Amino acid sequence: MGEQRAQGPRTVWADQVSEERRRLLAEVGDDLWGIELLRFALQQAVADLAGLGGMVHLGSPGHGGGLRLAVTSGLPPALTHAWERVDGNGPLAPARAFRNAAPVRVSMANVAAGIPQQGSATAETRPWPLGTAMTAVPLLGPGGPVGALSVVTASSQEPSPGQRTFLDLLSRWVGERLGRPAAPPPGSAPMGGRGRSAGSHLPQHLETIGTWDWDIRTGDAIWNDAMLTLLGIEPGTFDGRIETWMALVHPEDLPWVLTDIDEAIRAGRMYSTEYRVCRPDGTEAWVRARGRLLVDENGEPARMVGTLWDITKTHDDLEAVAEQRTGHTERAALERSARIKQLTRALAEAVTVRDVVDASAEHILPAFGAAGLMLTFLEGDHLRAVGFTGYSQEFVDRVTRIPAAGGLPIAQTLRERTPMFVNSVEEYIERYPETADLPAAGGKKAWAFLPMIASGRPVGSCVVSFAEPRQFTGEERNLLTTLSGLVAQAMERARLYDREHTRAQELQRGLLPRVLPNLPAVTAAARYLPAGKDMEVGGDWYDIIPLSADRVAIVIGDVMGHGVAEAATMGRLRTAVRTLADLELPPDELLTHLNDVVSDLGDDFYATCLYLVYDATTRSCVLARAGHPPPAVVHPDGSVHFPDADPNSPLGAATPPFDTVRMELPEGSLLVLYTDGLVESATLDIDQGMADLAKALGDTVPGIPPAAACRHQDRDATPLHWLHCAECLESLCDSLTATLLPGRQGTADDAAMLVVRTHALPKADMATWPLPEHPKAAGEAREHVRAQLSAWHLDDLSMTTELLASELVGNVVRHAKGPIHLRLLRSAVLTCEVSDGSLTTPRIRRAADTDEGGRGLQLVSALSHRWGTRYTESGKCIWTEQPLQPAL
Repeated sequence: MGEQRAQGPRTVWADQVSEERRRLLAEVGDDLWGIELLRFALQQAVADLAGLGGMVHLGSPGHGGGLRLAVTSGLPPALTHAWERVDGNGPLAPARAFRNAAPVRVSMANVAAGIPQQGSATAETRPWPLGTAMTAVPLLGPGGPVGALSVVTASSQEPSPGQRTFLDLLSRWVGERLGRPAAPPPGSAPMGGRGRSAGSHLPQHLETIGTWDWDIRTGDAIWNDAMLTLLGIEPGTFDGRIETWMALVHPEDLPWVLTDIDEAIRAGRMYSTEYRVCRPDGTEAWVRARGRLLVDENGEPARMVGTLWDITKTHDDLEAVAEQRTGHTERAALERSARIKQLTRALAEAVTVRDVVDASAEHILPAFGAAGLMLTFLEGDHLRAVGFTGYSQEFVDRVTRIPAAGGLPIAQTLRERTPMFVNSVEEYIERYPETADLPAAGGKKAWAFLPMIASGRPVGSCVVSFAEPRQFTGEERNLLTTLSGLVAQAMERARLYDREHTRAQELQRGLLPRVLPNLPAVTAAARYLPAGKDMEVGGDWYDIIPLSADRVAIVIGDVMGHGVAEAATMGRLRTAVRTLADLELPPDELLTHLNDVVSDLGDDFYATCLYLVYDATTRSCVLARAGHPPPAVVHPDGSVHFPDADPNSPLGAATPPFDTVRMELPEGSLLVLYTDGLVESATLDIDQGMADLAKALGDTVPGIPPAAACRHQDRDATPLHWLHCAECLESLCDSLTATLLPGRQGTADDAAMLVVRTHALPKADMATWPLPEHPKAAGEAREHVRAQLSAWHLDDLSMTTELLASELVGNVVRHAKGPIHLRLLRSAVLTCEVSDGSLTTPRIRRAADTDEGGRGLQLVSALSHRWGTRYTESGKCIWTEQPLQPAL
């Protein structure tokens, strides 16, 4: 495994750590069993080599069966999926170590070409980080290699002599325990998983006995009916493959079941073992299997025939006997072993930092009878607590305010990377007089200060504290030190996940509206629900865009897929929609331009979109859809319907023109826009989901108490007037999401929902006049404006509005054609509109000093707060807006 180099300080430190781990192996004894044995060994190897993670493969049944992945640690599924089955004759490091019974170390730079595809034909081959290497060692049993243990490291540096010695010791330690009878897990029978003779003197409750015949070369297996009954397989459904049988073996028992089979084939001996099976109906049973090897004319293994019977009752009887004979000390040791196994499993499943803290507190404290736990990170000159239990917030704040150099043992153990155990308050005060008042403040009398080291660098400190003085045994010191390494690796992964998850959430929040606009024409509330903590940022989005003349654009869309690329596409589309909406384009034309935007992004990008324009002056609504589900419309009587129209294809695959739907919304109507994640999942088709949405709306809206019961509204409001209230719409969103997505179960997609209450502009706030196609039209316009603003008590705006109307009408008379109409609207702003029958768009031009005209639109732009042009069915409309002073 490479030339031995001169030992530097880091190598010496690594060898010292390896020596500590060798002592730990001697302390562990036979407590570990099955899959937990492999997991423990892999974690020790990864920690000793400061690796990124590792894998354990076991030999599959039969010659040439290759290697089967049994345990992973630290490596993401995207990288380990393709290593589930490894060709035993292939070039990969685990196969070479297993085949040659010798350690192998290779660079991972070119390993992608040799990744096995058997059983994972669709797996995506992903590159390993630059500079990574793999060290693989065989697991040496009494009869030869039974598997291989592999560790991936970020450095190409060869392991030190001490590390190589430890790996060799570890591989033989694991192989020996896989190759001989082992103690059962806590709570199981003393016969364990492999006790071939234990309990044979007890009566066998043989309710059913099966027979089997297995062709080792082809993998074909023949069962009798009793086998089907015993394993819970329906007649006619067994495919006759050995893999199907192995899939029924309990995951924790599978490693040594495979080892026993392979050893029996190699040694040519009788096969006999006991293990648990997981039946398809969810029940478990203990079985005993016995088999005899048959060879061909050349003496090579060909078939194995045998029997299988149920020993669950015998197993339960032995468990009862063991419970009676086990003393208090042994039960405590078994309980601690079980809790440590549970901690290992919980840390492997932990995703966030909070998960790691909760798992550590739940399993470490009871295992050692501890009263407190604190996990901290070193940030600059101070510690930052990421989780604690058994301490008050005031005490933790006090500790974290002390500089790390101020005599804190929790900081010292991190700097020196050495665990420290303090047995009493007196010992603490003697060793750390600068912080002698902390034990009394924290209420603890013994402490284990443990460094958390992952990938060769310190990531934080762990404090396990006790309510009474304590003499730590050698076993407790070793176990606590080992557990701190497990917590460190889990914490490092969790920190990376939390950091990326926070960035994804910030990206999602940045791309969605932070606050929906408060507009006279609509009241709205929205919800965005991510698919789950394991999913990336999604592409669902929504927006409400104010248009001219109390018109509002309401849009919702969904970029297909998840990830940063999809989120970026969503941000582009939202920006594009806002830009196109400012041009006052009708919905079908806007979607046509948006389709071009998505098509230009490439063939892999598709999106659905619904764009709707609501006009408060006419209560009319025009919408167009591109592959998006229709909105739910709730009428004042509580009825719910979905506009019936062709949705067209999604953006990026559509062929314009897009179909449009026009409808009139009665006062008191409600629009509910949503993405498919709200109404569709792997177990729910969209039609049923929309029916569920309609039922939820029908049950919720009429059931909302009238405005008299709503603290946000006056008592004389109409029953559905509660929908004017934004707080009530927020409650409606919560009710709908709780009904349609309880606990986000059964859905792997994010969901967005936009609930909009439409308001009609009162007729008293609108005034319209026809004007003649004559120069005197400007004068008539000024008179109409003056009289109407006086009636509205807006005389302060009269002079400015008269000038704007006169200038707009004059432009129409000079440059366009009739019919000409003047309209004033009073809402949050005062809108002045002049419409004509021409499609010519006016634009501002810079007039020279000697020009007699050309300054009209410059004057309009200077006097109005906002102005623009939009096309109508009969021509165009030029509009201006002026803000109104809020009522005092």
